[in-house]
Amino acid sequence: MLVTTTPNIEGKRIVKYLGLVTGEAILGANIFKDFFAGIRDIVGGRSAAYEEELRKAKDIAITEMQQQARDLGANAVIGVDLDYETVGQSGGMLMVSASGTAVYIEG
Repeated sequence: MLVTTTPNIEGKRIVKYLGLVTGEAILGANIFKDFFAGIRDIVGGRSAAYEEELRKAKDIAITEMQQQARDLGANAVIGVDLDYETVGQSGGMLMVSASGTAVYIEG
């Protein structure tokens, strides 16, 4: 399934707009990853543990959105927007939401 942030697909004609589709993922970062990420933040560098969690959450959210689109009979999702948030009192959970418009394209 084609997924794009653009409102149209060059060279393709949108035959039918099927509606808004969404996907969400909330993942908890465990205490050991938090601890080592904190150390890395102090000494500098990137936090690979958090980057991996964010990638996983993004993939889950997009996959859910695509499944919702398939259920509507779509073969593409346009205008996709990804949002990243921390959830919970201590911010120990990561949330990614994906939303877009399910469409059926020709060609």
